[in-house]
Amino acid sequence: MFRFVGYDFDKNTFVANFRYTDAEGLLFTETVHFKKNIEYSSALDEILDRALKLSFLLAGTSYYKAHPTKGAILPFEIDRFTAKFLNLVYNEGLSQFAFENHLSRKDLVSFKPSLEENLTKVALPFGKGRVLALQSGGKDSILTATLLDEEEKDWVAFYAGSTANHPEVIDEISPAVDHVIREVDIKGLNEASSKPGYLNGHVPVTYILMSYALIQAVLDHRSTVITSIGHEGEEPHSIIADSEAGDLAVNHQWSKTWTAEKYFAEYVHRYVSSEIQVGSLIRGYSELRIAELFAEKCWEKYGHSFSSCNVANYRQKVNNTKLTWCGECAKCANSFLVFAPFVPASELTILFGNDLFENPKLINDFKGLLGVDGAEKPFECVGEVNELREAYHKKLEGYADLPLEVPAPQGFSYKNEYPVQDFVKNFTEI
Repeated sequence: MFRFVGYDFDKNTFVANFRYTDAEGLLFTETVHFKKNIEYSSALDEILDRALKLSFLLAGTSYYKAHPTKGAILPFEIDRFTAKFLNLVYNEGLSQFAFENHLSRKDLVSFKPSLEENLTKVALPFGKGRVLALQSGGKDSILTATLLDEEEKDWVAFYAGSTANHPEVIDEISPAVDHVIREVDIKGLNEASSKPGYLNGHVPVTYILMSYALIQAVLDHRSTVITSIGHEGEEPHSIIADSEAGDLAVNHQWSKTWTAEKYFAEYVHRYVSSEIQVGSLIRGYSELRIAELFAEKCWEKYGHSFSSCNVANYRQKVNNTKLTWCGECAKCANSFLVFAPFVPASELTILFGNDLFENPKLINDFKGLLGVDGAEKPFECVGEVNELREAYHKKLEGYADLPLEVPAPQGFSYKNEYPVQDFVKNFTEI
């Protein structure tokens, strides 16, 4: 049985610990070093504990996956909404993990409520209106930063990594950076890997980072947490069929979906504070529209210092002070596609080192991205098939043609706008 053991927070050092044991009885401790910008006030005690509790529930996915069980033990009772929320996180959020390890929904944990409803209204113990915005140095978060500056918002950047290094482009974007160091229990996971039945795979990391940003926002007395997620993740990679427990859509980007954002925001409103807002400022845009806005608003200043390549920049313990592109992964292929309609070939090929449409190593990735020859869509944060087909057919002159037939997009317009939370609609008033 997987057990959520407990969590603690040191009010002097701003260090939090989240502890778990897996089915083999191994203890895991995830440690997070938050930025201390303000001396701690006891007025934060209740709201901070509620934010910590959310991170405690979400970070458990990194350790549950080592030896997944059908049941889990929590150190507190949960109501029906929390049980539903956790079942989404530990099923849909672990769908890629399940797919790659030949599991189905019936093999994953199911949380049961022990309470009808457990709501206690918590007032915000500080003023509203200040913003914390997650930053990675990628196109989406840089566009968000630009939009925040255009509206003259009081905001700081939030970055979470495994080392004290962060992309220096973030320092160009924001005068202050809340750099949080997340120490995944690698030693514990390595020990777990020697035990029978050990499994590994993708977890809903965006959710985990959002929860850490929420804690930092509380510590900073900021009431709005902004992510940078467009309309993405709605198109599944595959389906795990299970007639008894229910089919499970396989989605690398589940924690970036509109459904996931709404559930996260509702959890915060129910159990942390209804006065705290969490969500994406660019949720209403397709990835192609975001690329167009980035080319218009950000390329001149940041076009040669940003990157969305995970392989080159965002692995554990990698020094990513200067962001680069590997030019050989699905994320690079996706980025090349979405910028090709808006950035001249002479400019984009300098960034990537060559015209990626001519790279034979990327043919299968392009096939998966464009839905050609039955190729599997890559497990990465990438655009939808119709969107990327439109990008390819709209590419500017000067780019090579792929050695494959790319179908025309069906029923897609990249300038369509998608649903956003109410606070985003009225963001200028925050």
